[in-house]
Amino acid sequence: MNFRRVFVCLSAVSLATIGVVAQQQPHAADHAAIAYATSTPADRIARLQASIDAGAASLEFDPQRGYLPSLLRALEIPVSSQGLVFSRTSLQVDRIAPWTPRAVYFSDDAYVGWVQEGPIMEIATVDPKLGAVFYTLRQEQAARPVFERQGRTCLQCHDSSSTTGGVPGLIMRSVFPDRYGYVVPSDQGVTTDRTPLADRWGGWYVTGNLGNQPHMGNIAAPLVGHEIANPAAYLTKLRAEPSRPVADLSERFDPAPYLTPHSDAVALMVLAHQASIHNLITAATYEARRAEYDDQMAGSARVDGAVSEGARVRIETAGERLVRAMLFVKEAPLAQPVSGTSGFAAEFARRGTRDQKGRSLRDLDLTRRLFRYPLSYLIYSESFDAMPAPVRTYVYRRLREVLSGQDDRTEFAHLSPADRDAVREILEETKPEFTTTRACCSARQALP
Repeated sequence: MNFRRVFVCLSAVSLATIGVVAQQQPHAADHAAIAYATSTPADRIARLQASIDAGAASLEFDPQRGYLPSLLRALEIPVSSQGLVFSRTSLQVDRIAPWTPRAVYFSDDAYVGWVQEGPIMEIATVDPKLGAVFYTLRQEQAARPVFERQGRTCLQCHDSSSTTGGVPGLIMRSVFPDRYGYVVPSDQGVTTDRTPLADRWGGWYVTGNLGNQPHMGNIAAPLVGHEIANPAAYLTKLRAEPSRPVADLSERFDPAPYLTPHSDAVALMVLAHQASIHNLITAATYEARRAEYDDQMAGSARVDGAVSEGARVRIETAGERLVRAMLFVKEAPLAQPVSGTSGFAAEFARRGTRDQKGRSLRDLDLTRRLFRYPLSYLIYSESFDAMPAPVRTYVYRRLREVLSGQDDRTEFAHLSPADRDAVREILEETKPEFTTTRACCSARQALP
């Protein structure tokens, strides 16, 4: 099999945006202002490859797991982030099953998929300008391992208006699997932090304690897909069962080949949030770059750097979607506390930038909602900082309006005065650009 041209699909690992940016069409990556296919990435894998080529870095090959342990260390991806997917929803379907799940690991800007005895590893990284970029790494020992960038074949899944917002992005799926891991047709789909727990994690193993809140994790139909006459009714029956704490997956499969026996519920919740925000940052970046380019082509560009009215509307529409997602508008609430099993929660929080009061946007709540301070920690990400100035300025202005209470519309009612004050104070101390950036575009009163 020629893996240089293989269809790499991290479809169990990515996530959808909350909608399609106005005027954005599928394959925005082909626009001249983006040039996704021909641009040279500057992501974590591209930098690691350059270091390997220069002899400044190397990867160790493990006889059982190949380059996996070494690659996770090189990309600073915690082992505790491991999630286990048993649905056959990605490239190496012949090796994925309820008894041999696929392992997924992630950091703030990189995602790695590993399958037992798989010939390749699948990697997605977030490039500051290009968004999600996809690679494979052959599981063969070599003096100089080579990451192979994957293009259009990958984007058949990972560049869709229905799943990634029309940009190269990430998808975290929830499906209804049968006993062999094959997907039974149903109305399940992509998962975000707006998705109720009852609809999450179909096809995933989940360890942790969620009280009796039902979810789709750890569930496989005991029948084969074609034997299920009424999938909707069958799924409704399965979903009605309350969940129970799961700390040990050894009854379901042999966890020995994996780096950890966990598929942590908290890590899966963070993954859903993070992947969707990455897609929205990419969508905002693309729309701003395309709008500015179109201004130049139409002769509408201004000497002072301001954009035309049409470009402003496009940029603000994309920016507003990002603002609302970063502020957790319509986040699905937790009915009971959630805890994981791998130690991911503590490890994740320790990496947070903190203010003088010790507060961080990475502090988890896990009783009523995911985060204690409801603003996405990806505001510190390289991809956020790399957004074009017009959209970045708009996002900062809107955050100031909401956090100051100036914008008190009902969609932001979930933010208490204490929430707003805390988030604003954290940003003022830890994100200097939040205070120094001022709006360059006029405010819109009616936004989508």
